[in-house]
Amino acid sequence: MGKLLIPILGFLLFFFLAAAAGDVKNYLKYKDPKQPLGVRIRDLLSRMTLQEKIGQMVQVELTVATPDAMKKYFIGSVLSGGGSVPAPKASAETWVKTVNNIQKAALSTRLGIPMIYGIDAVHGHNNVYKATIFPHNVGLGVTRDPQLLKRIGEATALEVRATGIPYVFAPCIAVCRDPRWGRCYESYSEDHRIVQALTEIIPGLQGDLPTNSRKGVPFVAPGKTKVAACAKHYVGDGGTTRGINENNTVISLSGLLNIHMPAYFNAISKGVATVMVSYSSWNGKKMHANHDLVTGFLKNKMKFRGFVISDWQGIDRITSPPGANYSYSVEAGVSAGIDMVMVPYNFTEFIDDLTYQVKNKIIPMSRINDAVQRILRVKFTMGLFENPLADLSLANQLGSQEHRELAREAVRKSLVLLKNGESADEPLVPLPKRAPKILVAGSHADNLGNQCGGWTITWQGLSGNNLTSGTTVLNAIKNTVDPATKVVYDKNPDANFVKSNKFSYAIVVVGEPPYAETFGDSLNLTIPEPGPSTITNVCTSVKCVVIIISGRPVVIQPYLANIDALVAAWLPGTEGQGVADVLFGDYGFTGKLARTWFKTVDQLPMNVGDQHYDPLFPFGFGLTTKSTKH
Repeated sequence: MGKLLIPILGFLLFFFLAAAAGDVKNYLKYKDPKQPLGVRIRDLLSRMTLQEKIGQMVQVELTVATPDAMKKYFIGSVLSGGGSVPAPKASAETWVKTVNNIQKAALSTRLGIPMIYGIDAVHGHNNVYKATIFPHNVGLGVTRDPQLLKRIGEATALEVRATGIPYVFAPCIAVCRDPRWGRCYESYSEDHRIVQALTEIIPGLQGDLPTNSRKGVPFVAPGKTKVAACAKHYVGDGGTTRGINENNTVISLSGLLNIHMPAYFNAISKGVATVMVSYSSWNGKKMHANHDLVTGFLKNKMKFRGFVISDWQGIDRITSPPGANYSYSVEAGVSAGIDMVMVPYNFTEFIDDLTYQVKNKIIPMSRINDAVQRILRVKFTMGLFENPLADLSLANQLGSQEHRELAREAVRKSLVLLKNGESADEPLVPLPKRAPKILVAGSHADNLGNQCGGWTITWQGLSGNNLTSGTTVLNAIKNTVDPATKVVYDKNPDANFVKSNKFSYAIVVVGEPPYAETFGDSLNLTIPEPGPSTITNVCTSVKCVVIIISGRPVVIQPYLANIDALVAAWLPGTEGQGVADVLFGDYGFTGKLARTWFKTVDQLPMNVGDQHYDPLFPFGFGLTTKSTKH
């Protein structure tokens, strides 16, 4: 037996040594999670060709992200733009399959660098059917509640991960200084201090920064429950003249630093992984071409170590008209310090132009290496190399009851009671649940799409009730009143109908239609008809509460005398039950305006602290009620 054992042991030893030698030959430092982050980045970078490096800097849209394109051009990132989905009403399973198929193509390349998939999840996972839609930021600012924002970040991360996506273009930390801007609802407040406090959504999305972290280093907790976040739009997006989208912010350096910059310090100190550059200009200079602010300030002074991403066709818009001189746009954008370019369609043109510029020393290789190191740093940090593929383990998180309850809580806390009866002695709210007959009227009373606003299912949002699942204000009212109370719904009743029906009281829900970005720019800020007519017809005939569903303060002064109680509900999202919770006294009104409510648009811009400040309702205003639940 002994004689037989020696050759067997010898053979086994030879086998193990050979295997070990094979392992050494196949061992790649960058693939070893035990290696320090810097070692992994340097090792991978040293192996990459120029083509592979430039591929990392490219972000393409889902519609052009074919497996062939991913492999041939070594594409580093893919996104879904607003409304871009694998299929209408796609399930979590369909999303996961789509993202994984693209990822498998990226992993099959020579170095197997995973791509990072990004999406606009700006009030919940808003592209996705049946996801929880939270109130837009304009409402969340009212809450002044950082812990609520953190919980919303946690819930949003779970729903985004449920669909296989690890990166969100959120939060928007704009400080909207003029409500005529079509993106004002994406801003928490006109006051940078509220915006700063609510950057607490970032650790909700990404996970809590470890205590010993270096300043400016991106952090995303490994595992499958967190996502990389993106502070946007750097910088001054909320300060443009007359609120014109993508326009020019005219302000001194100290004004820029004191109003628009502070929340970036908070975001970076919380480990935000990425920063998106703004379409807008600062004193005539396009932010996408602003080397001093992107490289000099953000990267060098603020020590930001994550990656800087352009906005959608952001470099194209450096020139007017956009794309007029694309090679100049590439040079200006990349030289300014943009690391990843959201191309998102004509990626071969971008790759060809950038390759030519590097080969001809127009853009130095050091700039390319900086960009790629930053992108790899985020990918390594978040564990994308170890866990590149998604599974269905979180599918039950999408639109979960727990998340809907959280959104409902956010709605309750975001409502602002602006008027409650002619005097404090005769409040109308909270409304009695038991009444013989009540009227619910208005264009927004039974319209889930209007309630959610833009960036919901599609980019511009959709009016109506067949976009996703949720509770309209009308249904919330019906769920809340006493079973004996008769609820009559008439979208736009005439005054005679209201007078002749002997209603105990009426609830009128009117406001703005859904919009996003430039489509929302408005110089008059009026509620479209029939909103004002409905207010007049109802409120001159019966005691009424008017609920405004809007992305910003709107013209309301002309109707105020006829209105008994007035509620600003902003864009509450899918959980309309939160409105009824407060209206009928199950909870008290607590919200305080995080935006100044103007009298007329001629006063704009008008912000808290201005020398001439004569608002209809000042910043910080909000009447309170107590819960009637005992």
